[in-house]
Amino acid sequence: MRSWLRAMAFCGAALLAGAAPGQTPAVPQQPKADSSPVLTLRGDESPETVRKLVDALSAGGRKVEIRVGGAAPPTASGQASGAAPQPAEAETPVEAFWDHFVDGLSHGLRAVPRLAELPDAWRGAWAQNRNGTAGFTALWRLILCAAVALAAAALFRFASAGWFARRLRPAGSEFTPRLIASSWGMLQDLLTLGCGLAVLHAARTLWLPQLDLAATTLRVIANGATIAAGHLILGRFLLAPGAPERRVMPLPRADRHFKLLAFYGIASPFLLTVTVSGQYAVGPAPVTGLFTLVGIAQMVFKAWWFIDARTDLAVLILGSAHEPGPGRRVIAAVTGWLYAALAVAIWMVGNAAAMMEGGGRWAEAAALTQFIIVLAPILAVGITSLMACRQAHAAAMGEAAPLSLAIGHALRAAAGGAVWAGGFYLLARLWAGFLFGVSSEQFAMLMRQAGGVAVLAFGGWVTIVFLRSFFDAYTPRPAASMPGDEDAVADDHTPSRLATVLPVLRGVVLGAAIGLTVLVLLSRLGVDIGPLLAGFGILGLAFSFGSQALVRDIVSGFFFMLEDAFRVGEYVDTGRLKGTVEKISLRSMQLRHQSGQVHTVPFGQVQSLTNASRDWATVKFNVRLDHSADIEKARKTIKKIGLALLEDPEFGPHFIAPLKMQGVADITDSAIVIRLKFTGKPNQASMLQREALKRVYRGLVEAQVPFASNAVTVKEGSGKGAAAAIAAVPPPTPLVPAAE
Repeated sequence: MRSWLRAMAFCGAALLAGAAPGQTPAVPQQPKADSSPVLTLRGDESPETVRKLVDALSAGGRKVEIRVGGAAPPTASGQASGAAPQPAEAETPVEAFWDHFVDGLSHGLRAVPRLAELPDAWRGAWAQNRNGTAGFTALWRLILCAAVALAAAALFRFASAGWFARRLRPAGSEFTPRLIASSWGMLQDLLTLGCGLAVLHAARTLWLPQLDLAATTLRVIANGATIAAGHLILGRFLLAPGAPERRVMPLPRADRHFKLLAFYGIASPFLLTVTVSGQYAVGPAPVTGLFTLVGIAQMVFKAWWFIDARTDLAVLILGSAHEPGPGRRVIAAVTGWLYAALAVAIWMVGNAAAMMEGGGRWAEAAALTQFIIVLAPILAVGITSLMACRQAHAAAMGEAAPLSLAIGHALRAAAGGAVWAGGFYLLARLWAGFLFGVSSEQFAMLMRQAGGVAVLAFGGWVTIVFLRSFFDAYTPRPAASMPGDEDAVADDHTPSRLATVLPVLRGVVLGAAIGLTVLVLLSRLGVDIGPLLAGFGILGLAFSFGSQALVRDIVSGFFFMLEDAFRVGEYVDTGRLKGTVEKISLRSMQLRHQSGQVHTVPFGQVQSLTNASRDWATVKFNVRLDHSADIEKARKTIKKIGLALLEDPEFGPHFIAPLKMQGVADITDSAIVIRLKFTGKPNQASMLQREALKRVYRGLVEAQVPFASNAVTVKEGSGKGAAAAIAAVPPPTPLVPAAE
């Protein structure tokens, strides 16, 4: 089961790159010289509390602006004139967010000219390093630590290449072997990264023991290298550049997208390292402009990348289904644009967080959102794909019973749905307080109320998936009867009674399950479903009175199914129409005639029904022999032919009783009529009769048993008289035709 979730996993993986560097740092807003602190009151505070707050805020001679419920107090002129105070219009959260975003972006852009201060400030801060006062300088120590770490990682990679190479070749083209091979590759990459980081930590402890700018810079470099390596490891795991045989996610132009991911994963941590190191050296104010430029560059690159990859994502999403529906087509069309918009939105949150009270929590929520977007699709795709591969393997081995197949589909849906539900819950938990002002207590209460509805909806959905898979597993595949070779051996498989009834029950049971789920959810949401049920009852009663013929058809069909009168694939005769049953619905059945016509017969119009395909069929046919034929020789010959047919590997399995001669059925003036019969499977009777006639004719001819002839023999007592009679017949002339 490869769902458009793989495309979302890829997009989320790319978004991971902006989790740390894409956020503008929270820069404290410098108050203006003439700015006054604002004290917002709810209106229910005690005078003592208000006095203490005013005294604390007015320290240093500052003026304090007091607001009640967010509204500014009326001006002195307004009060003097006697005008009624006009409450200020409350700012909506969207407007407040936009103002903070504009302020944050403007603040960052205004700091761009201060980037010229960085070189001198960096040199001054670097000169204060406590490491490198003796022996190698701090710069050479830093370079030596990085070189030793890279050498250790390369040495481990070279030493383990042979051992991992044998495990990087997948054992098959299915998802599970490819996943195992890619997992071995990811393990090798992670061990290489861990080896390098361990050596780097040991070298930093040995050569940069003092906590100064050099040690801090090396730690920042290690963090940036870890982020870059994480992008490369994730890209190699999902896209497997240069090794499509173990590619987990078959994305079009996978090598191109891996190169873009590698460029982004290396460039972004490099810029982040420079920026954060500068912040440690000279403080946050001069590097605010650099943060702003890095954030804009990352946002533009990610948005362009998603827009450029929209066609590939659409192909991947549509290719995961045999017949993509309208919903999947819409998702495929908007996925690239949606992720591009998400990249812009996260960049805006980062800029707005710099100017907001508690902006660090906003930036943290944005970063966690990107991790959730990565983890939820990857986990959902991995779990569902593994379960789908296991089901496919069991089906190929002939171990998948319909019930186990349905349970597997339900478990796969439940596992994928649980992952997505967990992701949505975490997103709601992160953003509910920011966007809607919901506290933890309110959110917990809301989750308890919504949790019951979600659990019921989730259970109903899993139940519907199970029922649909169960019915589809038992229901025979619809296939119209096509004209073919009459001598070909027909398939003698007749669907079971359950397989015949299930298509009729499928719609009824699924409709009942969906209706019951909707009613339970409405009741859980507080909707009074009593009037709704009463209305449906009255509507059903009126519908039954107005559609008596329809009710008769449904009831008649129910009893036909109950009595097992016919099944799909059987040949029936309703008195007026006959044919092979192709489809059974709730009120009618479709019969395919031998000539190709399809008859739709309502059950209410079937007075009697003859089933010609049930259990067995006895076929009787006659053969005309000459009066001079030896009847006993004919009987023995036909018996040998019947035994030969039983031993034939092609026709023998279809016989129930062998071909034999019953005896003489009639004696006419021109022939002795003998009757033959055999018993075989009903749907093979015509084919067996044709083969029996062919062999009987050949066997009687070889046994010199003459067949009857339509020739007329004239006998006369004297030869002379016959010759005279013939001589007396005049020759034919043009006017007198020859005597017959």
